[in-house]
Amino acid sequence: MSELFTQSVTIAPADIDELGHVNNTVYLRWAQDIATAHWRARASAAMQARYVWVATRHEIDYRASLELGDEAEARTWIEDAPRGPLWTRHVEIGKPGQRAAAELTSVWCLLDAATRKVKRVPPEMIQIFGA
Repeated sequence: MSELFTQSVTIAPADIDELGHVNNTVYLRWAQDIATAHWRARASAAMQARYVWVATRHEIDYRASLELGDEAEARTWIEDAPRGPLWTRHVEIGKPGQRAAAELTSVWCLLDAATRKVKRVPPEMIQIFGA
């Protein structure tokens, strides 16, 4: 497992559905947000200019609900080894110190930023992300 990356999540009134808890689609947005933040925090400016990531798959397991006023955080890590251009990312979102309200597994594909062609994850990127 790579190094854990964590950030706070703010629950806004617009995130709440008619059942009074965070809407399922919001968890996917938060997973996208933390993946982007993790990339920007670890990758050099040159690497960010050269590559972009696109999601090819998301799988979400909902375990509990979050409500307006709850403190929440997102935690993410990537699997140790990519498979060619694909790298699996895990995200947990929930109240700090408690079991995750949602657990997400996503597969991301690396692309050349200029050509949008699929690129194998380079060794220097694997090193930067601690895998």
